[in-house]
Amino acid sequence: MADESEPTERSDSPADYSADQLNELLMFGSPATRRQFLKQIAGTSAAVTLGPALLRFGNAEGQTLPATTAAADGAAIPFRLKINGTEHQVSLDPRTTLLDALREHLDLTGSKKGCDHGQCGACTVLVNDRRINSCLSLAIMHEGDEITTIEGIAQGEQLHPVQQAFIEQDGFQCGYCTPGQICSAVACIKEGHVKSDAEIREWMSGNLCRCGAYPNIVAAIKEATAALPA
Repeated sequence: MADESEPTERSDSPADYSADQLNELLMFGSPATRRQFLKQIAGTSAAVTLGPALLRFGNAEGQTLPATTAAADGAAIPFRLKINGTEHQVSLDPRTTLLDALREHLDLTGSKKGCDHGQCGACTVLVNDRRINSCLSLAIMHEGDEITTIEGIAQGEQLHPVQQAFIEQDGFQCGYCTPGQICSAVACIKEGHVKSDAEIREWMSGNLCRCGAYPNIVAAIKEATAALPA
């Protein structure tokens, strides 16, 4: 017969313990009781952690997911993009950014991926003559828009005056930011924000140059402004 003074294991759930009892159990209870308690807690944690994954596995094995779920999981959607005057039929995950559509799917790699957070301007393109950070905009949002990238700034073999001015004023060093700088400068001139050096700097401030070629960029924009018809 077991000694009545010997502690016995509790078989109830951890939920049956009060906070004080749980603390006392973990600090002073018998090793066997603590092991039982921790096993129960571990089992509950595993169920919470693995439950959703197992549920998805079950759905994949035995059911067809609804169309809305499939779309949310990245199913490709067909649509058209007009870039540099050319229509492109694409089929992309609706979460694809315009920058990734250009670079990864249409081989238009002139637009650069710098910060990928809309802070450096290296990915600047023109949409309906308005400059945007293509890394912050979804490609699917631009069906029907006129998109111009650095590849479409020149007219055939004839450089755009902004491109020519960047060459003549040495407006670039490493050149990584230059496509975005040029696209932004084209828009800046069209917007009329070129009345002074300070105004040009302000309206070009979204385009960063790690080489520090800002004085030459300002000079290039002024030269291009003078070369373009009023």
